[in-house]
Amino acid sequence: MTSTLATALAHPTVVYGGWWPGPWFLLIPLFWIAVVVAIVAFATSRRRRWAAAGYGPGGPCGPWGGSAAHGSATSVLADRFARGEIDEAEYRARLETLLATERRPQA
Repeated sequence: MTSTLATALAHPTVVYGGWWPGPWFLLIPLFWIAVVVAIVAFATSRRRRWAAAGYGPGGPCGPWGGSAAHGSATSVLADRFARGEIDEAEYRARLETLLATERRPQA
């Protein structure tokens, strides 16, 4: 029995019929990890670009886009004019003031 055990320990075990893939078996999981990271990076950059353009929650197309409480000053002014709280002369004067002092986005 000792000689059989010594013989088994002296010879390395045979893996896959004598072939061992070495470190190459790590390439498949690394490939899929890279694919997932690329998808997450693409989605993150896309979301940042959309947020910078004003879209998303709070932008013009978001769930609060049409709300006067969360809208721009010009939309609040237009809502007040539409409800009849201010007359046309006051609306135009305030709109002119808002447009003159509004920051322009730089491209």
